[in-house]
Amino acid sequence: MKRLIMSVLLLAVVAVGLLQLGRFGIGPVVITREDEQKIVLFLSSAEPSLLNPQPILTEPGLSLRFPLLTDVRVFDRRYLYLNTEPLPIQTRDEERLVVDNYVIWRIRDPLLFFKSFPTGPAQAESQIDRVVRADVREVIGRRTFGEVVTSARRELMRTITEQSDRSLRAFGIEVRDVRINRTELPAGTEQNVYARMRAERQRLARKYRAEGEEEGRRIRAEAERKARVTLAEAERDAEILRGEGDAKAAAIHAEAYQQAPAFYTFWRSLEAYRKTLSERTTLVVSPEHEFFKPLMGE
Repeated sequence: MKRLIMSVLLLAVVAVGLLQLGRFGIGPVVITREDEQKIVLFLSSAEPSLLNPQPILTEPGLSLRFPLLTDVRVFDRRYLYLNTEPLPIQTRDEERLVVDNYVIWRIRDPLLFFKSFPTGPAQAESQIDRVVRADVREVIGRRTFGEVVTSARRELMRTITEQSDRSLRAFGIEVRDVRINRTELPAGTEQNVYARMRAERQRLARKYRAEGEEEGRRIRAEAERKARVTLAEAERDAEILRGEGDAKAAAIHAEAYQQAPAFYTFWRSLEAYRKTLSERTTLVVSPEHEFFKPLMGE
């Protein structure tokens, strides 16, 4: 019984030891974490032959290998970040820009990546930088200055990402995103560009002001014409209404006169007295004057 317990303990110690060795790529056990990709190479070569079988790509977890005859290469499974140096580029309208961009990438095929870049990630980053720089220069060179800094910026980055990804797939690399950090003018040319921009904006301002003034004159002339037409129509309608009112008043007066001529004459005389003779009015005329005949009963 004691011998069995000792055997079990010995096996447990050996297993733990193998697992610990597997963490460092030593021993028959290979431990691959979630953020890793590993290749088990026979005789340290990625090219298969009769004496050198096909390399083994490991998945996250435990796998086995032949010690001494194999070599384990470790690659990152995560997306990586590569920042490039500022790049001077000339746009389609011959404006010079300094563009600073970065790349988000990862190792898509570790075996193809190892064959393409046997010296390691530094060699891969140099290749990524060359490809992305060429695509950035080509795509931006087909656009104008205004499109690069404003309207077409999102489309530019999408096009560059797709082109770079197609070019680098052959090396086992996937380009997830190419982003433009900054788009600046070269030192010494900013004032000239700003002066041209100001001149262009001033030209547009003069054009818009002239168009606005012309439109204002047209609107004012139309408003004045409509006002004159409205006033003329109102005066015409007023004259018609006054004429109709005077005609109706004359008809009423004529009808009243015909019904009681004497009373109508007397009433008109009283109206004349009321309008002519106000308080404290002195009138020097003969009593026989025609003005007083209604008062005399004549």
